[in-house]
Amino acid sequence: MTAPLSPKLPLDVSRAVAVDLPTPEPETPFRPRQPYRFSTLCATVDNPDAKDQYGSSSVPIYQTATFKGLGGEYDYSRSGNPTRTHLEHHIAKVSAAAHAFAVSSGMAALDTILRILKPSDAVIAGDDLYGGTNRLLGYLQTHQGITVYHVDTTDPSTVTPLLKPENNIAMVLLESPTNPLLKIIDIAGIAKEVKERLPDALVVVDNTMMSPALQRPLEHGADIVYDSATKYLSGHHDLMAGVITCSRDDVAKHLAFTINATGNALTPFDCFLLLRGIKTLSLRLSQQSQTATVVANYLSSLGFPTYYPGLPNHPNRDIHERISSGYGAVLSFTTGQKELSERVVAGTRLWAVSVSFGCVNSLISMPCVMSHASIPPATRAARGLPEDLIRLCTGIEDPADLLDDLERALIDAGAVRRTANGVERVRTTIDEAVAKLALESEVTELQDEKQWVVSAPGKVILFGEHAVVHGVPALAASVSLRCYAVATPTSSGTVGVHFLDIDAGEKEGGFRYEWDVEGLPWDAVTVPPEGSEIPLDHELLEEISRSVLPATMGSNARQASLAFLYLYMILEKASGRDARPSFTLTTRATLPVGAGLGSSAAFSVCAATALLLAFGRISPPSSPSALPSPPSSIIGFNKLPKSLADTVNAYAYLSEKILHGNPSGVDNSVAVYGGGLLYTKAMPNEGKEGGMVGIEGFTSRRFLLTDTRVPRNTKELVAKVGKQKVDEPERVGKILNDIRKVVEKAGVINIQPCILLLTNMHVLLVSPLRDTKQALVNENHELLDQLRVSHPVTGDLYDVSLVPSRTNLATKLTGAGGGGCAVTLIPEDFPSSKLTSLITCLEAEKFTSETFVTYLTEVGGPGLGILSPSSSTTSSSQVQLDGEQVSDALEKAFMATSKAEIKDFTEGLGRWAYT
Repeated sequence: MTAPLSPKLPLDVSRAVAVDLPTPEPETPFRPRQPYRFSTLCATVDNPDAKDQYGSSSVPIYQTATFKGLGGEYDYSRSGNPTRTHLEHHIAKVSAAAHAFAVSSGMAALDTILRILKPSDAVIAGDDLYGGTNRLLGYLQTHQGITVYHVDTTDPSTVTPLLKPENNIAMVLLESPTNPLLKIIDIAGIAKEVKERLPDALVVVDNTMMSPALQRPLEHGADIVYDSATKYLSGHHDLMAGVITCSRDDVAKHLAFTINATGNALTPFDCFLLLRGIKTLSLRLSQQSQTATVVANYLSSLGFPTYYPGLPNHPNRDIHERISSGYGAVLSFTTGQKELSERVVAGTRLWAVSVSFGCVNSLISMPCVMSHASIPPATRAARGLPEDLIRLCTGIEDPADLLDDLERALIDAGAVRRTANGVERVRTTIDEAVAKLALESEVTELQDEKQWVVSAPGKVILFGEHAVVHGVPALAASVSLRCYAVATPTSSGTVGVHFLDIDAGEKEGGFRYEWDVEGLPWDAVTVPPEGSEIPLDHELLEEISRSVLPATMGSNARQASLAFLYLYMILEKASGRDARPSFTLTTRATLPVGAGLGSSAAFSVCAATALLLAFGRISPPSSPSALPSPPSSIIGFNKLPKSLADTVNAYAYLSEKILHGNPSGVDNSVAVYGGGLLYTKAMPNEGKEGGMVGIEGFTSRRFLLTDTRVPRNTKELVAKVGKQKVDEPERVGKILNDIRKVVEKAGVINIQPCILLLTNMHVLLVSPLRDTKQALVNENHELLDQLRVSHPVTGDLYDVSLVPSRTNLATKLTGAGGGGCAVTLIPEDFPSSKLTSLITCLEAEKFTSETFVTYLTEVGGPGLGILSPSSSTTSSSQVQLDGEQVSDALEKAFMATSKAEIKDFTEGLGRWAYT
């Protein structure tokens, strides 16, 4: 009979302090206890050998580097820390391991394991690996004398023949499921073969995709298991960590030595966060796996090739079910076209674009351009990694919301469509595909014989100039002053340039030069590797400069010619074609050159676009596409695909490197994409990732640009700040951080309707949020002044703009400084009489040896423009000259048109396509 419950007594605090409730006794034959289930193991953090002296219910953070005393368990946190001890004990418990180690990242875990290898050792690894794993193995192969065999580990017969003593196999590296194709490996079967044939070889398993919640490889014969704990073990993407588990004492001793020697152990605070994350691992991954199954079934039902172990037809599903207790939360699928996949990824809202996985939020990515971009394209193709592959990592959101968001992105991208019977996949027939390939081939063959007309805008940096070079975000926007270029084919076997805005006193205007195509230094050219950032070949630059650029060239013409010839030669080499196109590139701009408004970037974009078109690397849309709300003054246009813009941007940035040495990348990005951008330059040496975010709702607005006509040298100014950063790191670091805060504040202020007045050095701002914005503008300018990139003309501009009787506007430096331009924002209701008065004042008074020049223009308009190849330029009376080829006539009319009329002239040539 059960005894009645005793009434609850009041708590006697004086006695409670002395109470010590013991840990329950271990299981005995007389008191049997069932083993805890996995979710209970995760939530129960209990280390009987390391009890907290105060009975803390949460493991304390021992945020200390050293420990006092001699002979204690801990002396230095690199070697050991109580918080890390609790974490490692907990990881070992949930992983069914005897030993566990926590390090600074998943790659740090793999690096620690690979340090077991010695020169002449060999590793067997899969052919579908995470890009970082592939990169590290490649490094060991080229620098440490380690042999790596990449094989299809899904087929044990590819592994077995290598398991011979003469091959010096010291390690077999497995991953199941693989990332990103979700291939299934028979871990137990391969481990058994390895132990029988090579008992000393270690079987290592990357278990990141499954985590201990769904798969524990040590139970299936693995010697070492590692996870990127940044993913599922943490679950929140708020820390970087890696864990290693094993059950062999000798292996554990080696790993512990390496971690202590290299100092890559996880910090106490991150140990605390990871320990907290593991408590909810079971709950999170259960929900995420269920959602992944729903999404995979949805995509598969639409006919998309889908990779997920939970699908009935997934290869080796039976093997997976033998060694795992779930299917995981990662899946991938293909659409059939890389551009289509890019549109799908860009069109989601709930699915965030990220290179990682394992977070509570759902993520989407394209591995070939993100996490696996470091693997060469040819290698990716050889390993069967589709370029159009999309990887999905499900979070804990409601599955219905995730499916709805994904379906909307698929519909908007054109991958699926709604019908009376529901949603169906949009398919391309074999005949349509063949016809498309034939058309693309024909276009590629003919593009180098076609005349191309392109244009790109300048830019203004509203906040963050100079600091952007050092990784501080910059808020920038395009201006409607543009650079224009005409590429005219010739039959002379030459390639030439005609820069109308450089050396304008030359005969026929500007700088003109031609080179014999076969006389260029082709032996110095190597094929550049593919990637988002193409490396610069300095030896080729030196050879072009030495052998084909006359010493009499002016510096501006020389740099522009060098950039043009460099792009021409590397694109020709990469094309693999026998024919080298002959043409002349003629450029001119409504932008003032050298004024800090991105004139060189606009030129770089025009030159890169014309060359990419000539070599058939890009093709603009040839038929109209309906777009809502065309940009101001741009009537009837097509939209250029993002993939085309990305390609142009990569080569334009390469040109900017030649022109400026260490560009931020913001100028060419604005010139390509247009509108408003929040741009951050990647700083690999500092471990900082870059990025670019388009500012939603950034619409075209008027502004006034004033060119101070003070000469400036961007390279010298950028180098000057760089030297200050080296010589005075604390002072400059504080200034850059303060500029970052200004940019962040500016980014949260809604862009109110206003006019922008630009003067080649400063920004003047009035709007409904005038006081707030003026304060930011003034603060930004003062900080740039502290960087010593200002000029005395700044004071003159202040005198004009700040006089209350005139405008009472704020002003700031824009561009590289040292002269150049200033920008002034003016509200829509700003009196026209005051605006006229300000312009008159700026243009009438001689503040320097030259008077200022003003331009009334717009900010936030379209980016790169290409005249559609279907446009008929022959219909324009402007290009009809008797007895001449239409292409020659167009070039001459382009040159003869005044700068004030060039915008209307080019837009009147036909239908344009813009980003």
